[in-house]
Amino acid sequence: MGTGKRGLIATAVTVVCAVTVLAAPGTAFANSSRTPSPSTSPSASTTPAAGKDLEAIREKLDRLYHDAAVATDSYNAAEEKAQQQSAAIVDLAKKIVEEQQKLDELKQRAGAAAAAQYRTGGLPDEAQLLLSRDPQEFLDGAGRALQGERATRNLITEMTRTQDDLKQYAADAADQWKKLEAGRKAKDAARKKIKKEIAAAEKLEGRLEKAEKERLAKLEQEAALKAQTAWLDSGILDEISGKASEQGKRAVEFATAQIGKPYEWGAEGPETYDCSGLTSQAWADAGHAIPRTSQEQWKQLKHVDIKDMRPGDLIIYFDDASHVGMYIGDGAIVHAPRPGRTVTITGAGSMPILGVVRPDA
Repeated sequence: MGTGKRGLIATAVTVVCAVTVLAAPGTAFANSSRTPSPSTSPSASTTPAAGKDLEAIREKLDRLYHDAAVATDSYNAAEEKAQQQSAAIVDLAKKIVEEQQKLDELKQRAGAAAAAQYRTGGLPDEAQLLLSRDPQEFLDGAGRALQGERATRNLITEMTRTQDDLKQYAADAADQWKKLEAGRKAKDAARKKIKKEIAAAEKLEGRLEKAEKERLAKLEQEAALKAQTAWLDSGILDEISGKASEQGKRAVEFATAQIGKPYEWGAEGPETYDCSGLTSQAWADAGHAIPRTSQEQWKQLKHVDIKDMRPGDLIIYFDDASHVGMYIGDGAIVHAPRPGRTVTITGAGSMPILGVVRPDA
C-alpha cells in the first residue's frame, strides 16, 4: 500500500477515535486474549494515577465489557430460541385442535356405522337371507354391507392414526414448553451477568478523577490506533478490492444511517442496537435474513478470506466470536461498540479479527 493512502486512513481513524473517546470514554473492546494485570484502585486524590495503574484499569474495563458482550450473545441466543419455541407451540396447538376436531368427526361416523349395524339386529348373513322376501334385494344389501365393512375398517384405522398423531403433538408441545422454560432460565442468568459486568465497569470508571478519565481515554485511543496501524502496515488493504453486491450496498447504507444511536444490549433498533442487532437488522433491511447473534453468524454464514472481503461482509472479532462489525470499505467498519457508546465507524483492525463471513454468499 502506498504511504499516502495509509496516512489518509490512519488520520481518519485517529479523528474517529478521538471524537468517540471524547464523547464517551472506553475503547470498543481491546484484545481479550491478553491477560490483564491486577487492577488497583485509583487514588482518591486529584493526582492522576500512574500510567501503569491506568493501563491495568483499561485492561480490566476491556475484560468486563468483553464478558458483558459474551453474556449479551447468550441472552440474544436464548431470546431467539424462545421466539422459535413459542411459534412452535402455537403451531402445535393449532394442530392439536385440528386433530381433535377430526377425531370427533370420525367418532360420529363410527357411531353412525354402529347404529346401522344395530338396526340389522346383528343377524348373520344366512339368517338375513332366509328372512328376506327378495333374495336379489338381500344380495344388493350384502354388497353394500361389504362396502360398509371395509369403510368401517378404514374408519377405525384412520381413528387410530389420528389418536396417535394427537398424542404425538401433545408430547411435542410438552417438550417445547420444557425447552421454553430452560431458555427462560438461561435468559435470566445471562441478564444478571450482563448487569453485573456493566455495573462493575461503570463503578470502576466512576472512581476516576477527570484527569484520569482523560488519560484513560488517550490510552484507549492509542491502543486502538496502534492495532489499526499494525493491521494496515501488513499491506492487507492492497489485497482487498472486492465490490459490494446490491444487497451489500443496502446493508451498509442501513448500518451507517444508524451512526450516533446508543448501544443497548439485546436491542435490535430502531433507536438502540447491540453489535449483532445492528448487523442482523441491516441485512434484514437488505432483504436477507441472517442469524441474530455474532456467534451464530460466525457458525452459519459462509467464511471468506480477509483479502476477499467486500463492503457488507461481517468481520467477527475475538476467539469466542463475541463481537461483530460490518465492513464498509477502505479498512473501516461500522459497529455498535459497547455500553456507554454509540454506533460508530472505526478501523477494521482495531480489534483482534477471528474471521470474515458473507451473508449473501
